[in-house]
Amino acid sequence: MKVIQISDPHLMTPGGLLYGSNPLSRLQACLADIGANHADADLVVISGDLTNDGERPAYAALRESLTKFGPPCRLMLGNHDDRALFLEMFPQATAERGFVQSVVDGAHGRLILLDTLDSGRVEGKLCAARLDWLDERLQEACDRPVFLFMHHPPFRIHIPELDRVMLVDADALHEVLLRHGNVRHIFAGHVHRLIAGSWRGIPVSTLRSTNHQTALDFSEGWSLGHEPPAYAVILIDAGGVIVHFHDFPVPTAP
Repeated sequence: MKVIQISDPHLMTPGGLLYGSNPLSRLQACLADIGANHADADLVVISGDLTNDGERPAYAALRESLTKFGPPCRLMLGNHDDRALFLEMFPQATAERGFVQSVVDGAHGRLILLDTLDSGRVEGKLCAARLDWLDERLQEACDRPVFLFMHHPPFRIHIPELDRVMLVDADALHEVLLRHGNVRHIFAGHVHRLIAGSWRGIPVSTLRSTNHQTALDFSEGWSLGHEPPAYAVILIDAGGVIVHFHDFPVPTAP
């Protein structure tokens, strides 16, 4: 199974710049690169912060950009998104119990896409309803491998400013995961960096934004990074999971 992860496009009203870059043109460059090189992908997941300010024109631009995109795509929400407006603009989006979350079953396991948006807050949250939904979906999977996608990482990355806005109820999440023991990897966004490691025995990875990055700076505060945007090519088979990170070419003009 080939899954492409894109994260944090931070779209604005078309023409708007963010940190000197055009988020829409960069996302379109990303989609074009995927279309040219990974048209065989089973699924493309955009793991949150679809927009920068939850604006209607930004969601409209995303919808238009995906109109001619070939591979199947699932959209997730981050702290910069507006859940109600998103569901209005994307009525076909899979929603469970009022949250933008869903399940995709493949030949080698189950993908679970979690909604960690806590409206009005930067940090992420999984309320009781979402944890119960996750518990049920993990139970259904039984012994099949599960691959979890979420915007907010439940683990520290040791950049203080970002660790303050991670998933706040990581212990509650881990309690659910531990009960089933079938999650094989957690894919997150939010931090705008390529990071790989493990959290309480579960392999994890995060991804750069398609627009702007976080600098590798372990001091207090946040600083802009200048690494190129990237997407992930995730290959899942009976033997496990391999994740390739690809820096895609971007337009020279903003």
